[in-house]
Amino acid sequence: MKYFMLIMAIFSYTNLLLAQEKEYTSVDYPEEYKAEIDVLYTQVNNWKGYMDIFINPTATSPTPVVINIHGGGWKSGQKESQTGLDTFFSRGYAVANVGYRLIDVAPAPAAIQDVRCALLYIYENAVALNIDTSKIVIMGGSAGGHLALMAGLLGGNNSFDSNCPNSEHIKVAAIIDKYGVTDLTPLAYRNSPRDWLGLNNIDADFVKKVSPINYISKNSPPIFIAHGDADPIVPYSQSVILYKRLKAHNVKTRLLTIKKGKHGNFTKKQNIQLSKSIWKFLSALGL
Repeated sequence: MKYFMLIMAIFSYTNLLLAQEKEYTSVDYPEEYKAEIDVLYTQVNNWKGYMDIFINPTATSPTPVVINIHGGGWKSGQKESQTGLDTFFSRGYAVANVGYRLIDVAPAPAAIQDVRCALLYIYENAVALNIDTSKIVIMGGSAGGHLALMAGLLGGNNSFDSNCPNSEHIKVAAIIDKYGVTDLTPLAYRNSPRDWLGLNNIDADFVKKVSPINYISKNSPPIFIAHGDADPIVPYSQSVILYKRLKAHNVKTRLLTIKKGKHGNFTKKQNIQLSKSIWKFLSALGL
């Protein structure tokens, strides 16, 4: 019996490792682009933060860039999962897919700190990467949407930048938030948010500090929001309150409601609608 239990334990552990090492299709980028894989953008103790950067070194002028943050409830996900980037490449964008510390490495606010460091890395290496720092778009879905909002809305606020100083000049041109958490206060005791917040989930001030909704001002960058109104994981109301707060501060914004849409995994028709809406929004901004 003990032998059987040992075998089952080994089998379960092996399956867990395989799941964690899931292989994804490589990013399909244009011939003239160059891929820089596993670029070290920060290090915290023994943990190393990597990003994959796809740039066009032959472009005659610096290019816009989209910094792409994967989702996964702050507890799972990999930068390698982000592959549907053709529309950005076709419009001359560089792309940076960012990895960050998940819950098993460190709870909040570690992920925010990491994404801020990634943003600063792009700024500091813009010349070498042939990137236009006035045309930085930061994008994410689910937990990635939350992190994109935090990184972009903080602007020159360096509250989370102890690992990467000299960030006072940071500014993004636009944020694309796809069904991200915007206010953690009503969600602090729910599954993933509770796990990510850790012991701080009972600290009301801390929860507010890591909630994007509390950083909106008249100087906030334009924000495109997309959310399914039947989302069973992140309440649709999270995007509605964000949209209303932005409008109240006269910030350029658009809320695309995906009718009967769940938590991502939209239909082909819905994804086409989403892509067209994003580009209409960015084009209006000169991006």
